[in-house]
Amino acid sequence: MQPTPDFAPQKLAKSLLRRSRQGALATLIPSSGDPYCSLVNLASHPDGSPILLISRLAIHTKNILADNRVSLMLDERAAGDALEGARIMLSGRAEQADTEKNLLQRRYLNAHPSAEAFVSFQDFSFFRIRVTGTHLVAGFGRIVDLRPEQFLTDLTGAEDLLAAEEGAVAHMNADHRDALGLYATKLLGAAEGDWRCTGCDPEGLDMQDGQTALRLAFPERVTTGAALRKMLVRLAGEARGKIGEKPD
Repeated sequence: MQPTPDFAPQKLAKSLLRRSRQGALATLIPSSGDPYCSLVNLASHPDGSPILLISRLAIHTKNILADNRVSLMLDERAAGDALEGARIMLSGRAEQADTEKNLLQRRYLNAHPSAEAFVSFQDFSFFRIRVTGTHLVAGFGRIVDLRPEQFLTDLTGAEDLLAAEEGAVAHMNADHRDALGLYATKLLGAAEGDWRCTGCDPEGLDMQDGQTALRLAFPERVTTGAALRKMLVRLAGEARGKIGEKPD
């Protein structure tokens, strides 16, 4: 059974990484080597790799500190039969934040504002999963293994954009909520809501309303703050051009 021509596994895997806010984390119990699975909240690094905020009191964290090999299952959380929706199983190693702690904290709290109370607890730490591969299942005949370079975002040459991200996110949320709403409803077909920006990277913009997350992919890669501004203005113009159009 061959995949249909419209099947784009790399694009789908990237989207699932960016839109997922919860996942099933599997770790290894040190004393027995048995697998242990738990539900965790997550956000994404600018390259798409998952960010966790977990307590050293939790069994899964104790397991990671003894053996940091993990797997993480993410799915679309679609209505109806869950097995009909797309899902990915990531494999890799969970590494405790060191030099990137501020970045991981900012992006995680953008996705999970209610977690701010836990950040100051001494037993909580940020971890980033360094992904080594993924197994994507998107329906009958749509099963494929992908390498990290096929679904993570290349940040090479994007230092200016990454430096501008925090200010850009704050600016969009403070002054351009109307544009975020238009991106969501006119470009992505979502319902109206309190959409806010949670992050951006060379390949797209992440938005969220409550626990519903969207990914607005850019038509071209951007690597500077100036290029990001031009792209967002361009997309806002495209969205406004769709006002008044009848749905298909």
